[in-house]
Amino acid sequence: MTIAIIIILVFIIAVLTIYNMSIHTKIHDFQSLHQKVINLNIIQDFINIAGSDIPVNNKIKEINNVIIDKYEVKYSTIVLFDGANYVIRATNVDQKHWDTLSSLHELDIFKDSIETTNPKYITVNNERERLPYQKSEFGRAKSAVFFPLYIDNIYIGYWLIESGTPHDFDNIDITVFETAKENMISAMKSVNYQKTLESLVRKDLFSGLNSAEYLYGNGKKIIDQYVSSAICMFKIANIVEINNISRELGNKTITKISEFIKRSISDSYIFVRYMGPKFVIVFCGVDANSASNFINELKESVERLDIKLEEKNFTVQELEAPVRNRKKKKKQNISVSPNLSFVVSTYYKGTGIETVLKSLETYLDDESHNINEINSI
Repeated sequence: MTIAIIIILVFIIAVLTIYNMSIHTKIHDFQSLHQKVINLNIIQDFINIAGSDIPVNNKIKEINNVIIDKYEVKYSTIVLFDGANYVIRATNVDQKHWDTLSSLHELDIFKDSIETTNPKYITVNNERERLPYQKSEFGRAKSAVFFPLYIDNIYIGYWLIESGTPHDFDNIDITVFETAKENMISAMKSVNYQKTLESLVRKDLFSGLNSAEYLYGNGKKIIDQYVSSAICMFKIANIVEINNISRELGNKTITKISEFIKRSISDSYIFVRYMGPKFVIVFCGVDANSASNFINELKESVERLDIKLEEKNFTVQELEAPVRNRKKKKKQNISVSPNLSFVVSTYYKGTGIETVLKSLETYLDDESHNINEINSI
């Protein structure tokens, strides 16, 4: 009888052990699933920030805020090398500690981490100790993880997370933060691309207009305020013939056309010199059909322009020059009228504006199309 009871108890214990193990596995799987959901949400937050129209420097700060909020870390600091100095791009640490945080790369304890690309975890054992990089502070941080940051194998700076509790990161899954780091770097790539484009924008000498790069940075922020917009590209079809008469006359033609169109369109539209004799007008929030009617009127008006160089009196030296040179001067009395070729298409928010522009350019370069018509594609 006693043996039977023991066997039953052993069986019950075995069943409960298996059940507990099953519950533990399910809890672990649930926690893993929960962490994956958190990571996916964070990735989406990073994507949304990278694609938003906020200033470039603010994007990195927003990324850091997501890390602090979603991963529930006490302090998070992103330090980037700008080519000359290490600059804190985002942090929630008091400014009095910034000099220390922006010079961590100088410490031997972190140099090895930078060289090997591996994160470095440091902590203290009691409240009286300091972390190696702390000079005068005791109470703020007691444990930290240092992550070197690389874009395409190029070292760009580091990310530091800190806690006010000793050994707070002892049992944390570092791979979770590695995932956050990789997603942060992906977002930074997009931010750096935007920053590069914005720095490339320049004013064209003859037209006084922004260059094409404007369309991919600040211009896109304006355009994407609308669900769709009409994008028109045109080129001066007879610019080669005009330049053959006089390069100066060709430059003046570009200037006069640019000035006329700029006066003729709304300030809410975007007008840039795309490349060479090609220009782009973005009718923000306007459908292509409505824009086509206006473009037709604009084409007729521009092509009625009579453009010529200012007449210039000959100097004594020029009068004494050979006759062939003086005849060349008479070309300044020749007037020209531009011929414009237009094509228009619709851009939808969230799609690639560069794809639309390339299609318009390809269409304009196809000489089989009638330049006298406003073509829609």
